[in-house]
Amino acid sequence: MKRLFDAAASGAALLLLAVPLLIVAAVVRLTSPGPALYWSQRVGRGNALFAMPKFRTMRIDTPEVATHLLADPDRWLTPPGAFLRKTSIDELPQLWSVLVGDMSLVGPRPALFNQDDLVALRTEAGVEALRPGVTGWAQINGRDEIAIPEKVALDAEYLRRQGFWFDLTILLRTVLPVVTGRGVTR
Repeated sequence: MKRLFDAAASGAALLLLAVPLLIVAAVVRLTSPGPALYWSQRVGRGNALFAMPKFRTMRIDTPEVATHLLADPDRWLTPPGAFLRKTSIDELPQLWSVLVGDMSLVGPRPALFNQDDLVALRTEAGVEALRPGVTGWAQINGRDEIAIPEKVALDAEYLRRQGFWFDLTILLRTVLPVVTGRGVTR
């Protein structure tokens, strides 16, 4: 049932947001060299790698590490990058990953391919069995502000509590942090 809901909701959202998504893509392309989308190698279900799309918010020569590991992250941002990140608009192309089954609307956020510490702790906790999500329990409880062990503990809690009503609660509680930008460091 979760997969059916994910496919239907992401397909409907992509149709409804088609024009705004095209406008954002044009803004990204017109304000900096490079493609509108950045396809990031992420760790998915069963620790398999998949390509996850995001609107590009960083320059094309940015090192491929988590943003918090960059010495001066602001220097790498494109002109609309800070706004796209703060509002989470950069995440909207992930609806495609939900539609094709690489992701779910709700689940642990997918780790970068080189976040070995996060992947190891999630594997130890059994979280790698879950399809990664556009939003998740850890996302609404701190986003970028929480340490990796705390994030994994929240992901493990989601694994234990997952279900339609819990997912719906998480989706609804995602709206406030997205609108306010709470918990986003960059």
